[in-house]
Amino acid sequence: MGERYRLPAAPATVRSSDRQGEPVTTPPSPESSRPDLEQLDQGPPPAAIDRPRLVAAVREMLLAMGEDPERDGLRRTPERVADMYAEVVGGLHDEPERHLEVQFEADHDEMIMVRDISFASICEHHLVPFIGRAHVAYIPGPEGRITGLSKLARLVDGYAKRPQVQERLTSQVADKLMERLQPRGALVVVEAEHLCMSMRGVRKPGALTVTSAVRGIFKTSQSTRAEAMNLIGFSRDG
Repeated sequence: MGERYRLPAAPATVRSSDRQGEPVTTPPSPESSRPDLEQLDQGPPPAAIDRPRLVAAVREMLLAMGEDPERDGLRRTPERVADMYAEVVGGLHDEPERHLEVQFEADHDEMIMVRDISFASICEHHLVPFIGRAHVAYIPGPEGRITGLSKLARLVDGYAKRPQVQERLTSQVADKLMERLQPRGALVVVEAEHLCMSMRGVRKPGALTVTSAVRGIFKTSQSTRAEAMNLIGFSRDG
C-alpha cells in the first residue's frame, strides 16, 4: 500500500467494457467550451468566512502558546492562516453537487471510472490535514446519462475542502452521484494519510486509511464490484 501512495500528476480515466474483456485507459477528455460548462468551472463561490475574527483567533492562539505574535516571523501569520483557511475550507459554503448539473446523453452503459483524484482535506477532530486520492466509478442508468470527467474530480474537491472525516467524504461523493445521475450503481474508494496519526498520538507516518462506499449494482453484484476494485488496483492477490 505504501508503494501505491505516490500521487500521480493527473487522474487516470478508465472505461471498462465486458465485450472487449480488457480495460482501456485514456487521458481525461478536454471539456467543451459551452458557456454552461465555463460558468460551472469557475469554482465555488467565496467562502463565508469572518476573516477579522479568524485573524484575531490565530493571534490569540499564538499568545496562548507563549509566542510573540509581533516578532518578525509571526507578524503576518494570523493573516496568512486566515487566508489559508479561506482556501482549504472553501467547499464548506458551496454545494459541490452543482457540478453534476452538467449531463450528457451517451450510448454507454458500462463502467466509467476516474482513478487517482488527489485531494487535501482538514480533519475536523484536530484541524490538521489528511491527504490522499479518491477513485470514483459509476455505471450509467437506463437513460445513459453521464457527466463530464472533470466533474467527478470537482465533486471530490468540493466535499474535501471543509472540516471533514474520511468516512463521510467517501459516502457524500457516492450518495450525490446516485442522487444526481441516477446510475445503476456507484463505487468510491478513498485512500489517505492523516497527519493527526502521522505527527501526533500514535505517530505512524505513512499509514493509510482506506474507506469505500458501494451503491447499487456494485453492492449487489460481486463480479461488478470485483471488476471495479481490480481496475483501481485492489485485488485478492494484491
